[in-house]
Amino acid sequence: MKISRIETFVLKSPLAEPFAFSQGWVHQRSATLVRITTSDGIEGWGEAFTQGLESPEIAATAIEKAFKPALIGLSALDTAVHWYSMYNKSRDFGRKGSVVAAISAIDMALWDITGKVLNQPIYQLLGGAVRTSVTPYATGFYRLEGQGEASRLADEARAHTEAGFTAMKVKLGFGVQDDKRVMHAITKELSTELANGTTELMVDANHAYGRNDALMLGRTLEDYPIRWYEEPIAPEDIDGYRWLRDRLDVPIAAGENEHTVYGFNALFKNQAVDIAQPDIGSCGGFTAARDITALAQANGIAVNPHVWGSAVAQAASLQWIATLPITHHNLFPQQPILEFDRSSHPFRQQLIKNPWQLENGTVAIPSGPGLGIEVDMSVVNEFKQG
Repeated sequence: MKISRIETFVLKSPLAEPFAFSQGWVHQRSATLVRITTSDGIEGWGEAFTQGLESPEIAATAIEKAFKPALIGLSALDTAVHWYSMYNKSRDFGRKGSVVAAISAIDMALWDITGKVLNQPIYQLLGGAVRTSVTPYATGFYRLEGQGEASRLADEARAHTEAGFTAMKVKLGFGVQDDKRVMHAITKELSTELANGTTELMVDANHAYGRNDALMLGRTLEDYPIRWYEEPIAPEDIDGYRWLRDRLDVPIAAGENEHTVYGFNALFKNQAVDIAQPDIGSCGGFTAARDITALAQANGIAVNPHVWGSAVAQAASLQWIATLPITHHNLFPQQPILEFDRSSHPFRQQLIKNPWQLENGTVAIPSGPGLGIEVDMSVVNEFKQG
């Protein structure tokens, strides 16, 4: 069961209508996919998380130049062996960002292969499913103009509820006063659902603020039923996260821009977050996700994965979410939820055959071997570059 081929696919699709989050304008959707084939002909798929403003070629180059030459001919089942080999090889020039995203994609594909060899879903390889379905939350509320869009965003909130979503995440970070107007409009529109507990909100500033502005916005958010306040400040300011937690009642979430168990160890040791949000396409894949989960559990910190990628990353996140333990056990514990980006993205539903659907407010976790998906190569070929 040797690794005989590693292929990377850079996918791009321009947006007919660009949109903005707090860090800039997104003009295209992109993805960095990897397909690993074994000497027995078994294929595994993985994805490197491509941030909104990141070139997908960066992780693809790391896969092709840094890791592929060292993996060809080795056992496809030695997931942990290869993870540490790749991490140690790239420690002097990696440890964060696109290099670890490249490791994540390779690791994901190797776990997909292992599940197919053993005819088991990845969640079974990780110890079994705590849950067989998950409630998705709608990520959206991107800006088309920048500021002054509170009324349109309130209409979007109503559209999410009408589509069957019972949770949604509001993108903020466009100025504290504009953010306040947006939250007022959305909560007014959803006042009945928020009052009776049938809808919950999260907010995400995408590290737009310094400590004082983040605190000012956070104190406003305390007036609303918010599940978490995500990335209020820069990911490097770990002391700032602890500073905010000491001053706010709303739970603080972060981690999409953190990497590996080493990075999350620093977050947890400094008591910086209430909720950890690793992205399996950049935190180090399943091998790292398993360790991060255990470390979070030992520190009493909930894990709720971030996902903004294609159907491959969504499938991996579903497998991981299936296994997440309850952090604070009681008769009615809070369950993890699935991020479901509702913005324009052709590599999501179209990329796989038999894509999952929202049914009765939940998404079923695939139970097929490995990731439980079949990638549609006609879609890959349609959007691949080069």
